[in-house]
Amino acid sequence: MKRESLVSITDFSKEEILDLLQKASRFEANPNQRLLEGKVVATLFFEPSTRTRLSFETAVNRLGGRVIGFSDASTTSSSKGETLKDTIMMVSNYVDLIIMRHHLEGAARYASEISSVPVINAGDGANQHPSQTMLDLYSIYKTQGTLSNLNITMVGDLKYGRTVHSLLMAMSHFNPTFHFVAPDELKMPIEYKIFCEQHHIPYYEHTEFSEEVINQADILYMTRVQRERFTDLMEYEKVKNVYTLRNSMLEHSKDNLRVLHPLPRVNEISYDVDSNPKAYYFQQAKNGLYARQAIICKVLGIEV
Repeated sequence: MKRESLVSITDFSKEEILDLLQKASRFEANPNQRLLEGKVVATLFFEPSTRTRLSFETAVNRLGGRVIGFSDASTTSSSKGETLKDTIMMVSNYVDLIIMRHHLEGAARYASEISSVPVINAGDGANQHPSQTMLDLYSIYKTQGTLSNLNITMVGDLKYGRTVHSLLMAMSHFNPTFHFVAPDELKMPIEYKIFCEQHHIPYYEHTEFSEEVINQADILYMTRVQRERFTDLMEYEKVKNVYTLRNSMLEHSKDNLRVLHPLPRVNEISYDVDSNPKAYYFQQAKNGLYARQAIICKVLGIEV
């Protein structure tokens, strides 16, 4: 198999997505396999991360590989003015794979074009987060038994939330219906609504987070209002606590409903939701290990 980068979820076809879900399932059954013996992977996190970085590093370790890299760009030569190009060119001399998070949209695509080894995008600004999307898809598939014909409600920061952008594009293969719940300042960007229209995907926009909207959902995808994406803190203060999911709001929801969240959460999911069997966000994070093992093997051309 050829080696290939993963920059956007659109780099994968429907068939490749379904194949990755099967691979993730096999890794869940047996996560400790020495498939990366002798391989070195670089994790370059120019932007803070906990779950994504740790799950990628755990995935590499459980597959028998080794990890180098950084989680704080201020400790690297980029703080001395080294360009992203030079960093990527240099690191690709040492490793078999680069996993990168960067605050600039398009940085991962650029890195993939100049690197001599595959690049996995672990988040580029407000643009894409394809490995999160694969674990989201795996979580949806595990809890619903299907990816097809689902009613998916996305709540919160739909403007800057790269996880919802990637998930929307991936679900386009599976005939979804979307409900977008956001204040006017954080509405789903127009390009993603055009994407839905081009793919004949019905979507509905709401500013009110009502039980009526919750009660028709199969998947309730909550997001954090991201302080780090705002240039105007007054704007952030205005919208930061606009929607909070409380346990009582799930009382009449569908039996199959599952609440997802890419984490970290701040105030958008009340702690009393955690004990509800419909809360799935911590299991969702655990699924990230298996989905990322599958992605790593795919981009390196390793058969599972």
